[in-house]
Amino acid sequence: MGDFIQNTAVKTATRTLANPIADVAAFAAIVDSVIATNPFACVSYMTAGTTHAPVEKTKESYVAKVVYQDSDAKVVGNQSGKYNTVAGFNAGAAAILANAALTAAHGGTPARDSDTETYSVTLKCHDPNGEIYMITFGRDQISLTSYEDDAIKTKVETWADTVAALA
Repeated sequence: MGDFIQNTAVKTATRTLANPIADVAAFAAIVDSVIATNPFACVSYMTAGTTHAPVEKTKESYVAKVVYQDSDAKVVGNQSGKYNTVAGFNAGAAAILANAALTAAHGGTPARDSDTETYSVTLKCHDPNGEIYMITFGRDQISLTSYEDDAIKTKVETWADTVAALA
Protein backbone atom coordinates (compact mmCIF):
# COMPACT_ATOMS: atom_id res chain seq x y z
CA MET A 1 0.00 0.00 0.00
CA GLY A 2 1.10 3.53 -0.72
CA ASP A 3 1.72 6.17 1.90
CA PHE A 4 0.07 9.56 2.09
CA ILE A 5 2.58 12.22 1.13
CA GLN A 6 2.09 15.80 2.18
CA ASN A 7 1.94 18.05 -0.87
CA THR A 8 0.95 21.40 0.61
CA ALA A 9 1.97 23.49 3.56
CA VAL A 10 -1.34 25.06 4.60
CA LYS A 11 -0.88 27.38 7.56
CA THR A 12 -2.94 28.98 10.30
CA ALA A 13 -2.16 32.14 12.28
CA THR A 14 -4.10 33.78 15.10
CA ARG A 15 -3.98 37.26 16.62
CA THR A 16 -5.45 37.59 20.10
CA LEU A 17 -6.76 41.10 20.66
CA ALA A 18 -5.64 43.10 23.69
CA ASN A 19 -9.28 44.09 24.30
CA PRO A 20 -12.48 42.63 22.89
CA ILE A 21 -14.09 44.63 20.10
CA ALA A 22 -16.43 47.05 21.89
CA ASP A 23 -19.78 46.17 20.37
CA VAL A 24 -21.54 44.67 17.38
CA ALA A 25 -21.57 47.99 15.49
CA ALA A 26 -17.77 48.36 15.75
CA PHE A 27 -17.35 44.68 14.82
CA ALA A 28 -19.61 44.97 11.75
CA ALA A 29 -17.83 48.17 10.67
CA ILE A 30 -14.47 46.36 10.60
CA VAL A 31 -15.84 43.41 8.62
CA ASP A 32 -17.79 45.62 6.21
CA SER A 33 -14.68 47.73 5.65
CA VAL A 34 -12.67 44.67 4.60
CA ILE A 35 -15.37 43.66 2.13
CA ALA A 36 -15.78 47.19 0.74
CA THR A 37 -12.13 48.26 0.55
CA ASN A 38 -10.42 44.90 -0.11
CA PRO A 39 -7.22 45.88 1.76
CA PHE A 40 -5.50 42.60 0.82
CA ALA A 41 -5.82 43.28 -2.94
CA CYS A 42 -7.77 40.07 -3.50
CA VAL A 43 -9.16 39.31 -6.96
CA SER A 44 -12.41 37.87 -8.24
CA TYR A 45 -12.41 34.34 -9.60
CA MET A 46 -14.65 31.80 -11.24
CA THR A 47 -15.37 28.27 -10.07
CA ALA A 48 -18.00 25.83 -11.31
CA GLY A 49 -19.39 28.53 -13.62
CA THR A 50 -19.93 31.01 -10.77
CA THR A 51 -18.05 34.27 -10.45
CA HIS A 52 -16.98 35.06 -6.88
CA ALA A 53 -16.15 38.44 -5.41
CA PRO A 54 -12.55 38.98 -4.26
CA VAL A 55 -13.71 38.94 -0.61
CA GLU A 56 -16.88 37.07 0.37
CA LYS A 57 -18.64 36.58 3.67
CA THR A 58 -19.13 32.82 4.07
CA LYS A 59 -20.37 32.51 7.63
CA GLU A 60 -21.53 34.77 10.43
CA SER A 61 -22.92 34.31 13.92
CA TYR A 62 -23.93 36.75 16.64
CA VAL A 63 -25.03 35.72 20.15
CA ALA A 64 -27.05 38.16 22.25
CA LYS A 65 -27.14 37.56 26.01
CA VAL A 66 -29.56 38.81 28.62
CA VAL A 67 -29.42 38.27 32.38
CA TYR A 68 -32.36 38.56 34.76
CA GLN A 69 -31.64 40.16 38.12
CA ASP A 70 -33.61 40.27 41.35
CA SER A 71 -34.02 43.43 43.46
CA ASP A 72 -30.53 42.88 44.96
CA ALA A 73 -28.98 42.73 41.46
CA LYS A 74 -28.34 39.00 41.91
CA VAL A 75 -28.57 37.07 38.66
CA VAL A 76 -31.58 34.75 38.80
CA GLY A 77 -31.64 33.66 35.17
CA ASN A 78 -30.28 34.20 31.70
CA GLN A 79 -31.36 33.97 28.11
CA SER A 80 -29.43 34.02 24.87
CA GLY A 81 -30.21 34.00 21.19
CA LYS A 82 -28.00 33.16 18.22
CA TYR A 83 -28.53 35.08 14.97
CA ASN A 84 -26.93 34.99 11.54
CA THR A 85 -27.06 38.73 10.80
CA VAL A 86 -26.40 41.92 12.74
CA ALA A 87 -29.99 43.02 12.08
CA GLY A 88 -31.27 39.72 13.48
CA PHE A 89 -28.98 40.09 16.49
CA ASN A 90 -30.26 43.59 17.26
CA ALA A 91 -33.92 42.65 16.74
CA GLY A 92 -33.52 39.41 18.70
CA ALA A 93 -31.90 41.11 21.68
CA ALA A 94 -34.69 43.70 21.75
CA ALA A 95 -37.32 40.94 21.54
CA ILE A 96 -35.76 39.02 24.44
CA LEU A 97 -35.67 42.18 26.57
CA ALA A 98 -39.30 42.99 25.72
CA ASN A 99 -40.67 39.46 26.23
CA ALA A 100 -42.92 39.68 29.30
CA ALA A 101 -43.40 35.90 29.47
CA LEU A 102 -39.62 35.32 29.65
CA THR A 103 -39.24 38.05 32.26
CA ALA A 104 -42.00 36.48 34.38
CA ALA A 105 -40.56 32.99 33.96
CA HIS A 106 -37.11 34.13 35.08
CA GLY A 107 -38.52 36.20 37.93
CA GLY A 108 -36.21 39.16 37.50
CA THR A 109 -35.52 42.31 35.56
CA PRO A 110 -33.84 41.77 32.17
CA ALA A 111 -30.58 43.50 31.30
CA ARG A 112 -28.20 43.03 28.36
CA ASP A 113 -25.01 41.19 29.25
CA SER A 114 -23.07 42.87 26.44
CA ASP A 115 -19.63 41.94 27.80
CA THR A 116 -20.28 38.23 27.21
CA GLU A 117 -21.94 38.53 23.80
CA THR A 118 -20.04 36.89 20.94
CA TYR A 119 -19.66 37.69 17.25
CA SER A 120 -17.98 35.72 14.47
CA VAL A 121 -17.62 36.28 10.73
CA THR A 122 -15.58 34.28 8.24
CA LEU A 123 -14.42 35.91 5.02
CA LYS A 124 -13.13 33.97 2.03
CA CYS A 125 -10.42 35.80 0.10
CA HIS A 126 -8.84 35.00 -3.26
CA ASP A 127 -5.25 36.15 -3.46
CA PRO A 128 -3.77 37.21 -6.81
CA ASN A 129 -1.39 34.22 -6.51
CA GLY A 130 -4.44 31.91 -6.81
CA GLU A 131 -4.70 30.90 -3.16
CA ILE A 132 -8.04 30.99 -1.39
CA TYR A 133 -7.74 31.66 2.33
CA MET A 134 -10.09 32.44 5.20
CA ILE A 135 -10.05 35.23 7.77
CA THR A 136 -12.29 34.64 10.79
CA PHE A 137 -13.06 37.66 12.92
CA GLY A 138 -14.12 37.07 16.49
CA ARG A 139 -14.73 39.55 19.21
CA ASP A 140 -11.39 38.78 20.84
CA GLN A 141 -9.25 37.29 18.08
CA ILE A 142 -8.66 37.06 14.35
CA SER A 143 -7.64 33.84 12.63
CA LEU A 144 -6.06 33.50 9.22
CA THR A 145 -6.38 29.96 7.86
CA SER A 146 -5.69 27.90 4.76
CA TYR A 147 -2.85 29.99 3.40
CA GLU A 148 0.54 28.85 2.15
CA ASP A 149 2.33 32.02 1.06
CA ASP A 150 3.69 34.00 4.03
CA ALA A 151 3.12 37.19 2.01
CA ILE A 152 -0.61 36.71 2.69
CA LYS A 153 -0.01 36.70 6.45
CA THR A 154 2.16 39.81 6.06
CA LYS A 155 -0.63 41.64 4.16
CA VAL A 156 -3.26 40.75 6.75
CA GLU A 157 -0.95 41.57 9.65
CA THR A 158 0.06 44.92 8.14
CA TRP A 159 -3.60 45.84 7.63
CA ALA A 160 -4.61 44.71 11.14
CA ASP A 161 -1.87 46.90 12.59
CA THR A 162 -3.65 49.94 11.11
CA VAL A 163 -6.99 49.16 12.83
CA ALA A 164 -6.90 50.35 16.45
CA ALA A 165 -9.57 47.85 17.61
CA LEU A 166 -7.41 44.96 16.36
CA ALA A 167 -4.35 45.72 18.50
